[in-house]
Amino acid sequence: MNEFELIQRYFTRHAANAVLGVGDDAAIVRPTAHHDLHISTDMLVQGQHFFPDVSPSALGHKTLAVNLSDMAAMGATPYWAVLSLALPKADKNWISEFSDGFFRLAEEHGVSVIGGDTTCGPLTLSVTIFGETPRGQALRRDAAQAGDDIWVSGALGLAALAIKQRLHHDFSIPDDVMAECTQQLERPTPRVALGRSLLGLAHSAIDISDGLMADLGHILVRSNVGADVWFENIPTHPWLAKNRRDFAEIITAGGDDYELCFTAPHSAREKIAKLAEDLCCPLTRVGCIEHKKNIRLTDKVKQPIEISNSGYMHF
Repeated sequence: MNEFELIQRYFTRHAANAVLGVGDDAAIVRPTAHHDLHISTDMLVQGQHFFPDVSPSALGHKTLAVNLSDMAAMGATPYWAVLSLALPKADKNWISEFSDGFFRLAEEHGVSVIGGDTTCGPLTLSVTIFGETPRGQALRRDAAQAGDDIWVSGALGLAALAIKQRLHHDFSIPDDVMAECTQQLERPTPRVALGRSLLGLAHSAIDISDGLMADLGHILVRSNVGADVWFENIPTHPWLAKNRRDFAEIITAGGDDYELCFTAPHSAREKIAKLAEDLCCPLTRVGCIEHKKNIRLTDKVKQPIEISNSGYMHF
């Protein structure tokens, strides 16, 4: 296959929500009136962001999921994506499985692929995604307020445990637990519906890609506030929870969770509890925003917990 045959066969599909999709020098989209346009890019590099033996289908899923997670963090509805691939070779079976995984998730969220690029090189996957929020309503990192509750979705630490075990084999992990951790690592669930539902309810939000403490820290810096995070409240897998202290860094700073961390006023607690029920998505209150501009991780008797790892490093 040459480049154009590859694109036509595996990555050209009807773009229902675009004026013009793949096939021309540029795509044409028509943003909704009275909405703000959101644009985000993520790149995945073999050996840095995923293991060489991950299944192509799972990799296709994750390539889009990490971008959908960015849209979710701002409460945006995703619509369009541009996909660029550097491939060591044009392996038809690999590309077919990758595109199946990618488009299955795209169809689930109503996302159209409207362009991109392919080239030969070390396996590298890049997506630029576009979404919308009603004008002025986006969730942002700079809007947390002192007194806000801090919430997280899902359970943290599973993906990080899978990575650590693959790299170092430090723990004797039951097979069923390792399977759940690997699933979380390779096929994260982007919380798009949750993000949209938090518009008008939460003050600020971020997706947890580099670890809770690191990502929450971005909210604190942008909002010029601090936080007290309650270690025992941070949701995780029951197997990790049994020895929570031993896995403190994995739970709080491991990364690759792709859950949402958000802040909201006390008055929103009942609505957030109802939202968790409606979406079948666990939402846990894990701390509070404070005026004092630092971040503290404390145990149940308010003693500080020290962690040496501040989060995932990209370099």
